[in-house]
Amino acid sequence: MHRNRNAKIVATLGPASADRETIEALFRAGADVFRLNFSHGTHEDHRRRLDLIRAIERDTGRPIGVLLDLQGPKLRIGTFAQGPIELVAGANFRLDLDHEQPGDPYRVPLPHPEIFAALAEGADLLLDDGRLRLRVERFGVDYAETRVITGGPLSDRKGVNVPGVVLPLSALTEKDRKDLNYGLTLGVDWVALSFVQRPEDIVEIKGLVQDRAGIVAKLEKPSAIHKLDEILAETDAVMVARGDLGVEMPAEQVPSIQKRIVRSCRRLGKPVIIATQMLDSMIAAPVPTRAEASDVATAIYDGADAVMLSAESAAGKYPVDAVKMMNRIITQTEADPYYREVIDASRTPPRAEMADAIGDAMRRVADLLQVAVTVAHTRSGFSALRMARERPKAPIIGMTPRLATARRLALVWGVHAVLTHKIADVLEMTEFAGQAALKEGFAQTGQTIVISAGMPFGTPGTTNLLRIARIDRGSVPS
Repeated sequence: MHRNRNAKIVATLGPASADRETIEALFRAGADVFRLNFSHGTHEDHRRRLDLIRAIERDTGRPIGVLLDLQGPKLRIGTFAQGPIELVAGANFRLDLDHEQPGDPYRVPLPHPEIFAALAEGADLLLDDGRLRLRVERFGVDYAETRVITGGPLSDRKGVNVPGVVLPLSALTEKDRKDLNYGLTLGVDWVALSFVQRPEDIVEIKGLVQDRAGIVAKLEKPSAIHKLDEILAETDAVMVARGDLGVEMPAEQVPSIQKRIVRSCRRLGKPVIIATQMLDSMIAAPVPTRAEASDVATAIYDGADAVMLSAESAAGKYPVDAVKMMNRIITQTEADPYYREVIDASRTPPRAEMADAIGDAMRRVADLLQVAVTVAHTRSGFSALRMARERPKAPIIGMTPRLATARRLALVWGVHAVLTHKIADVLEMTEFAGQAALKEGFAQTGQTIVISAGMPFGTPGTTNLLRIARIDRGSVPS
């Protein structure tokens, strides 16, 4: 069972997709990775869903990736004494640490001293997903006097954003640490870190995870974009969280930032997920808007590894239809001859390293010989990642003895993971690669395959071998 496409689909699970029948339908419709959003639901909810995913994995014989998405610090105002208020443009409004006094039309508690510690005169505060804008005129360690720039209704516990300011707080809250420990115990494959501001945030969580899962940096703060190269050097993958990014930055800048992030990730060979509002109208409607379909296609033309559904599959009326639609958009886009032109034209030169040299040679050999499939024999996933970086025309089989690696590769562009036993030598590796190519439906007898691997076997990060083989005499390659 393999997908006839390269880009992957991440589907978020929630109330609309909590039972075995729906989760299996999502997988068969095209979901490659399931996202468990720890901003919602209980630990028991997530455990139950993960158990169902693993049961489906066993029954279908296909590795399925699971992404734990941590909530991160949520900055919110307090409550009002008499319900919602109306902020009027030009009026004065105060925020302070006095959480014992409920808010009124002139002030509201803001129980986050770290915000006051980072303020500057003239800084803007955004409330309720950017719908309201306040400008700081005076401030102290426990208050801020502001003027309303953009008014509107304001109710209890709405979110606060401080654009352009690096806040002195960790991306990991106490809740996140508990959720992380629980998720790692369950055996998730990827962990997404929210509110990333600097590379130190990634270093902190990597120290806690200790290679038990891959790390996905969620880029949703302008400060993260300013430190993009440093963050990419530390993280294993990236999520372009366009919703929050669009709150703190002008909406017209988000498309170019998205393209910049994708280009940077492709250059480094690190998976990149495009997320937020991709098929948003399908929360309530059975079909997307044409603009949404174009949005998904644009991410595919750019060469993103994966596109993600959030509320569409977690809480919408048509979760399975949303995955089917995304699958069709990806398949149609990748079938466009222009798609291959764009992918090839946007490819960046390899680094002067052995693994990149092997990947570049593999792509050239695959194109010259028109091979049926490329195969990466990998224990850690490194060889498959270097191969995927090249975006070859031929499909990629990620052949690995580790189930954890196979599950992580479910997120990577073009990689179809296949489990193997521990392989002793190159001849055995070549034979198994040929058998896998036949069994998985990627090749036929007499066709050529190209294989990359690292020697000695089992040593991570040592991609140094390229082998060309022809499948003949049944399933035994020459």
